[in-house]
This record gives sequence, C-alpha cells and structure tokens, in this order.
Amino acid sequence: MSKLFSFLIILVMVLQIIRPLGLPGLKRRGDFWKLAIGAMVVFGLDVLLRPH
Repeated sequence: MSKLFSFLIILVMVLQIIRPLGLPGLKRRGDFWKLAIGAMVVFGLDVLLRPH
C-alpha cells in the first residue's frame, strides 16, 4: 500500500508542477513542496503506528 501511495503522491506533485490543482494552499506551481511535506508526515505516522 505504501508503494501505491508513494506513486500517487509523486503523480500529484508532477501534476501540481504542470498545472496547479487550485486547492486551498496549492494555487501556485511552486506549492508542490507542501505535498512532499504532507507525504513525509503521513509516512512518518505510518512507521510510528505500524505494528511490529
């Protein structure tokens, strides 16, 4: 599941660079870094909450 999520985040980041999504906080092409920060937070939570 995390590989699929990684691919989707990268796809959305590329789409944001090509044509901004227009969502609040994602109106400019340079805002793609916000998606990367959000992805790092989600992956961090996944590692912390994953049962070992």
